[in-house]
Amino acid sequence: MNKQKNKIIRSICYFTNTLEAGILDRIETIAERLAGAGFEIQTRRICSTEISIKEIDSAFQDSSLYLSVGTLSRETAHDQFNDFLNARNVAFNLNLSSGVDPQDPQFLFNIMKKRPDKTFSFAYTFNNAPSSPYFPSAHYLKNGFAVGLQPTDLSEGCESLDEWLQNMKTVWTEIADIFLQDSDFIGLDSSIAPLFTGKSSLIYFIKKLYNSFSETVTQDLYLRITNFIKHENPKPIGLCGLMFPCLEDFELADEYEKENFSIERNIYLSLHSGLGIDTYPIGIDESPNRVLEILCLLQGLSQKYAKPLSARFISDGTAKIGEKTDLKNQYLKDVVVRPL
Repeated sequence: MNKQKNKIIRSICYFTNTLEAGILDRIETIAERLAGAGFEIQTRRICSTEISIKEIDSAFQDSSLYLSVGTLSRETAHDQFNDFLNARNVAFNLNLSSGVDPQDPQFLFNIMKKRPDKTFSFAYTFNNAPSSPYFPSAHYLKNGFAVGLQPTDLSEGCESLDEWLQNMKTVWTEIADIFLQDSDFIGLDSSIAPLFTGKSSLIYFIKKLYNSFSETVTQDLYLRITNFIKHENPKPIGLCGLMFPCLEDFELADEYEKENFSIERNIYLSLHSGLGIDTYPIGIDESPNRVLEILCLLQGLSQKYAKPLSARFISDGTAKIGEKTDLKNQYLKDVVVRPL
């Protein structure tokens, strides 16, 4: 395979505790250096701390810029709820590491009722790792930038898992070398972040190598992948785990519709160094108590295994269990919603 193909940066994220105008210039300089090395840049992002949702939303006028206020407490999240609903493109996550309150699911259902499209920008997190450039799990620790890839595309033309893994390592090393002298380069989140179908889909590649997705669930395949991405990354930061975004990986959405990706299977795979429940469909008539049970389980598993987990549920605000969604989001595939 030509190592110069399919080098895609999903996210350049600058973490900052101030909102100085020079941040945008710095992000652009970073993007230009990566583009000059043959990388395609998908998104530019800023994650700040001690800044309100309203402040960060009004500070930047570029609608293509992804913004985040990182991790919020329950109190702050409730205080800024309306600002979150009215903001253009601001994400955050709610930290439930210390325990789940019976009222925590209601926050999600309030979003579903008032601005369901905003479910895409919200997640519950448990023992979250700082400085990941992926939203909505991004969490500020210190000033500087992190980079995240869409590494599934590097699997194009690969005939084995090892070939794909080596392609990723080559690109990680290239990025680390590009920013070797940059003191504000925090690191590279080597998480597997799939999207759509074909070469960008993790499940597409898995099914090309194996007979079926279901067959791989009880193999050590995902353990081997996550062991590699955690230990072979030359400058690791953030989550460095395996994402199973149900509606973003369109081939995984197909598995969901075939009843091959239940919430139980999702959680089980998350223990293979996965990152939790991501873009998972939820019906507007789902029981809040069922969400509570799932959040309690994730919190307990996160504590037991000392690993980051998260939960991001997606609703269009109208689809009930048994009905097809109409999400109007190019990054999410519409499916018939199943009970959790």
